Amino acid sequence: MEQQLIAKFDNETERLIHLVIELKKQRNAVILAHNYQNPEMYKIADYIGDSLGLSQEAAKTDADIILFCGVKFMAETAKILSPSKTVLLPTLDAGCSLADMATPEKLAEVKKMHPEAAVVSYVNTTADIKAMSDVCCTSMNAVRIVNSLPNDEIIFLPDRNLGRYVASKTNKRIILWDGYCFVHDKLNAKILADLKKKNPEAKIIAHPECREEILQMADHVCGTGGMAKFANSNGTKDFIVVTECGMTEMLRQDVPNKNFYSFCNICPYMKSTTLPLVVQSLVYNQHEITLPKDIIAKAKRALDRMLEFN
Repeated sequence: MEQQLIAKFDNETERLIHLVIELKKQRNAVILAHNYQNPEMYKIADYIGDSLGLSQEAAKTDADIILFCGVKFMAETAKILSPSKTVLLPTLDAGCSLADMATPEKLAEVKKMHPEAAVVSYVNTTADIKAMSDVCCTSMNAVRIVNSLPNDEIIFLPDRNLGRYVASKTNKRIILWDGYCFVHDKLNAKILADLKKKNPEAKIIAHPECREEILQMADHVCGTGGMAKFANSNGTKDFIVVTECGMTEMLRQDVPNKNFYSFCNICPYMKSTTLPLVVQSLVYNQHEITLPKDIIAKAKRALDRMLEFN
């Protein structure tokens, strides 16, 4: 996927970009870059997008290696969908505090307390949690999946803000998990209101991991995969984008005829991937993602069940 970038790179960055492109040819690798990555990662990527979509694209390729410029749970999902491929994560610093808030031990306790409830886990969870779930979901299809299940009770994890949003769209009893994405959770509604006053014609696009008071102000609530689609289809020229900062740069590239204002925080986990780390990972198979076969099989069932709803 060729991307026209606004960013200008120095000579060393350009050299590393060319080196990575050559290495991925030599190793028959496909490189995935999440929307929240640093701009130079887009230059080396074969696919850019949201986490699940990237793993699905990689599974369709004949690549021997998947290198994921994202965070660990995303690389695990790539391994689940492509178990025969080598999956690399350039740095182990690319964790996710939201995913880490859901542990198998805690989920086992909650399931005992609510034996009739279905477990719906957001894709932003570890492979172990997916393996314990009845079905996975994305921010885009969470409401549809919850409403399609026969169970009256739903254990929804790990994001409480997305869970509250889902609860507002269903008659089912949602058992919320006390987890959150700190990047979205700390965004302040009063500051957003001030930005809206300065740009009254702008439409607000907010990620559902934001707090309820921000979602109530939004003109459209969606995950990263739906933001460009909404901006393209809406007649408004100006948009306030409420999510991680990297998404605004992607929208400016993908929808160049519109104006985008950032209301955002930076995710240090996403920004921890660098070009030198990508080089090391490709050369040495550094930080290969491995998972037990039974975890892959159980987690894939939950993902496959989700994909039936798409």
